[in-house]
Amino acid sequence: VQLQASGGGLVQAGGYLRLSCAASGRTFGLYVMGWFRQAPGKEREFVAAISRTGGSTYYTDSVKGRFTISRDNARNTVYLQMNSLKPEDTAVYYCAGDAMILTSNPAAYNRWGQGTQVTVSS
Repeated sequence: VQLQASGGGLVQAGGYLRLSCAASGRTFGLYVMGWFRQAPGKEREFVAAISRTGGSTYYTDSVKGRFTISRDNARNTVYLQMNSLKPEDTAVYYCAGDAMILTSNPAAYNRWGQGTQVTVSS
């Protein structure tokens, strides 16, 4: 399964962006999907994850109430709606897939997209 992330860009603080991650293959709906991010000079960190059906979600504390992860299994796509963006959200955002459990552990995800840059100006 290939993952293709898109939707990044430059936005002012307080603005919003919607990231998309399109997956190839027929097994998309069998796996947990997630989003991670990596800021310059920092380690990759967990942002959000969603269960196979979309019925359960999991967020890192810093994005709760601002970001929403969702998925459309008919379109093999997972989304990350990012509202009230802050300069500290600036990072390359990565889509991750093929996890069997809802987790923040990057080692549990077996597929990774190429990343999309999000830059939030103050």
